[in-house]
Amino acid sequence: MATYAVGDIQGCYDPLQRLLKDVSFDPARDRLWVAGDLINRGPQSLEVLRYLRGLGDALVVVLGNHDLHFLAVAEGVRKPSKSDTLEAVLAAPDLPDIVQWLRRQPLLHCDKVLGYALVHAGIPPQWSLKKALKRAAEVEQVLQSGDYRRFLKAMYGNEPAGWRKGLRGMKRLRVITNYLTRMRFCDPAGQLDLTNKSAPHAVNLGYAPWFALENRKTRGERIIFGHWAALEGQVSEADVFALDTGCVWGGCLTLMRLEDQARFQVQCKG
Repeated sequence: MATYAVGDIQGCYDPLQRLLKDVSFDPARDRLWVAGDLINRGPQSLEVLRYLRGLGDALVVVLGNHDLHFLAVAEGVRKPSKSDTLEAVLAAPDLPDIVQWLRRQPLLHCDKVLGYALVHAGIPPQWSLKKALKRAAEVEQVLQSGDYRRFLKAMYGNEPAGWRKGLRGMKRLRVITNYLTRMRFCDPAGQLDLTNKSAPHAVNLGYAPWFALENRKTRGERIIFGHWAALEGQVSEADVFALDTGCVWGGCLTLMRLEDQARFQVQCKG
């Protein structure tokens, strides 16, 4: 039995299948972790969703920003973007089942036995892993509630730019969501710079990659994340593992075996 984690699939079904074949992945024996952004921008989002749903207990998924955006579009609270490739999913007869399945997925997963946490974007420096799990659960709870459409409509936006005591309601949920699904750069206090999507060396004054901050409370925790294709899978921190290698942009799809941190890749067509 092996546990594999894969970076952003984004609708790239064929590369996913080639990669899983290369490692002889068997859902009866192995487990697959997906670091969010299952769909969108790529050509086969529906195939990805149907395959992953079919894995049942062999699968662990955390939601990414593209997955949440899809839910907003599917529920009619947001219009599709010009770059979206969600038409086949939105027209699928099993759309209601797909929506319900995605709504039940977490934003942050932690396995104490394996000793890894899985998140799409990252964990802000001021939160411990325990605190981050608690905050993620707030969003997960509302996603599964009767109020989830109001949340999906309100989750868009860059403000508030950071956590502060006394945050309530949708602003509180928006900050949590932005940390876990959109963050790249922030300052030591957790103030976000969501406008910069560049590589770490292109940092704006006062900010740093979330994982590089000296005061990060999750130091010592092994964290797997995606979201940041410009990193090309490379980070300087020993306890942090970047798996988004830009498959949908013509890069690679990357798989890491958790037991020994071995990496496997397939080249993706642009």
